[in-house]
Amino acid sequence: MVQAVHHHRPTLKQQNKPFRSKHVTKSALKDIAKGRNRPSPKSTARAALVAATRIFNGTDGAPRAVAVIPLCEGTDTKDAIRALSSAVGEELEGVGGQKVWRMKAHRFKTSLMFLPVQHGRYRDALDPAKVADHVLFLFSPTVEVDRKGDTLLRTLQAQGLPTVVSVIPPDPLVHSIDQKSRSAILESLLSFIQYFEPSQTRVYHLSNSSDSLIALRFLAEGHPREVKWQPGRPWVIGEEVEWGDGVLKVTGIVQGVRLSANRLVHVPNFGDYAIMSAPSPPNNSHRRIPMDVEPQVLSERVPWSADSLSSTNTPDDMANEQAWPTQEELDNAKVQGHDMPENIPDAGKGITPKRIKRIPKGDIEEQDHEMVPLDSVTDVETDRKSVVAFHDLDAEEEEKQAKEWRNRVQEERDAQQFPDELDTPQDILARTRFARYRGMHSFRTSPWDPYENLPRDYGRIFEFDDFKLTGRDVQKAAEAEGIESGTRVTVYVDGVPEGASITGDLPLVIYGLLEYEHKKTVLHFTVQRNTEYDGSVRSKDSLTLCYGPRRLRVNPVFERFLWHGTTVVASVYAPVIFGRQSCTLLRETEGVQVPELVAMGSFMNPDTTRIIAKRIILTGHPFKVHRKSATVRYMFFNLDDVQYFKPIQLHTKHGRSGHVRESLGTHGYFEAHSDELVSQMHTLCMALYKRVYPCWSEAWRPKSREPLDDPTSKDEDVVMG
Repeated sequence: MVQAVHHHRPTLKQQNKPFRSKHVTKSALKDIAKGRNRPSPKSTARAALVAATRIFNGTDGAPRAVAVIPLCEGTDTKDAIRALSSAVGEELEGVGGQKVWRMKAHRFKTSLMFLPVQHGRYRDALDPAKVADHVLFLFSPTVEVDRKGDTLLRTLQAQGLPTVVSVIPPDPLVHSIDQKSRSAILESLLSFIQYFEPSQTRVYHLSNSSDSLIALRFLAEGHPREVKWQPGRPWVIGEEVEWGDGVLKVTGIVQGVRLSANRLVHVPNFGDYAIMSAPSPPNNSHRRIPMDVEPQVLSERVPWSADSLSSTNTPDDMANEQAWPTQEELDNAKVQGHDMPENIPDAGKGITPKRIKRIPKGDIEEQDHEMVPLDSVTDVETDRKSVVAFHDLDAEEEEKQAKEWRNRVQEERDAQQFPDELDTPQDILARTRFARYRGMHSFRTSPWDPYENLPRDYGRIFEFDDFKLTGRDVQKAAEAEGIESGTRVTVYVDGVPEGASITGDLPLVIYGLLEYEHKKTVLHFTVQRNTEYDGSVRSKDSLTLCYGPRRLRVNPVFERFLWHGTTVVASVYAPVIFGRQSCTLLRETEGVQVPELVAMGSFMNPDTTRIIAKRIILTGHPFKVHRKSATVRYMFFNLDDVQYFKPIQLHTKHGRSGHVRESLGTHGYFEAHSDELVSQMHTLCMALYKRVYPCWSEAWRPKSREPLDDPTSKDEDVVMG
């Protein structure tokens, strides 16, 4: 019999990785990787670049839109465009109209469309920059960029800039500047533009033919940067615009994503309208050659699947809270001979009881907070003894001390340490003045029903169950329906006023909207104040809100003031928008074309349950102090107010909390108890809150034009108590 040999378990035996073999050939590795080939990041980026610039291929393709914006006085857009065309010896089309200048660059196998903007018309520069593939900034070698040009750059930066090219147009004064000074000027201008656009590496001088050629090559072959609002949206730059019998006919090339006739379009400064149809023009090719081609309908509106022009909901008054009839009311109805339905269920828990409990006459909110009715208050008696003896001061001394105290409080308010502090009025009861406010133990943790006591206007807006999911579904559907990007079409828009066809020196641009983007709801924007703006910005000030393709006149609701260095949430009633959208708040000046940039930010969400609360703080001065107890004055000025606000918690500016124990005298003095020791250096505060609601917005139009016939423009802000 052979004796078995003991062996340890081979746990420490080395096992080489099978894919690290040193003897595998390249052909063997290819055989192993068959079926698992993945595109490299480099090839993926190349494919994305080709797809983004495919519609611009060829001189007969869609032209690249170039917005020509002068930033200095004395710069001529015509000279800059002619210098670019002369660099390749091409002719310009549409020079007489001065709205759209076209150039076919056969050397670069593409075409360009220039959108010149006059100097000083900074508001007109915002729309071309939205739809442009490139922005050509014009600088002067002798004139600096003024404050208005700086404001325009900040506004365009907040709105979203496409690819930027900085140039100096031909100027006869350049020849009088020596070469050393020219280099210093170019370096200074480059440093300036890099503050707003860090990607800039050079400022081109169009007086030099080589610089003109390089700048034109960048415009013709560069990859256009995608502006924030553009993903998932179509637009058409009007090459030909006609109006007749309430129908606006716009001919141009579809850019962005697909354009569907079932979706609405936005006409700047006029509103949203429906598309009747979108046929191809008689000359469907981009060539300027007369051709007899029958128009073909590319997209037509289908009534049962098209978007509605209704932007607001019809409130259902019967959907509000209804009081259940009591047993007493039912019995009275039977006595009076009214027809009563059979099998009426009894009043259950949470609804009106069978018997009405009669309460003393007084405020309903007072009863809800378990406060003593004022009519039943005859004397205030407590089971304990006051800590200190109290005597009322005479009226003259009381007024003197109150005046001195208010001056000190005013100094604090000027310092902006506590902007929510408010003086209690003496000529009216505090419970009447602040009847719409409520006291809360903690604003963060205390319950507040978002559907409580909503105004009737809240029934006119729409609410999304899942806004992000709806946005994804809408954008996905927009990519598969409609006219493909790069197609030349004629869009017939119904119900547009004749004034929309008069656009001045710039072409008309119509923007396609996504589904539901015509519906109005509560929009919240996170905004931050412009560091260069020195004016005062108060809540509900009249401002101009620019987001996506829209420009609205709004009265946004936020904190009392918009301070420097703080980020606030501004809320308005406005049409909804999907995606990541930037926004700007502008303030109109005497010149309509030169607005001031107040704030910039981004769209947050359309949350209708977000509670916008206004806080006020009533302050009192510790008149006498004894350890944790203090006699407080100047918060109230009569006995009734002390009793009404007694259940609300007090706090100090140093973090202490307390409550009102009892009223002292008849002049509004009361005794307060704190959780820690207090001194006369402390200030006792009482925070009160009320919910406020945004204001309705209206489409922005220049003051010289007639206002829109929009019933929502006359709606006023509604405040809930």
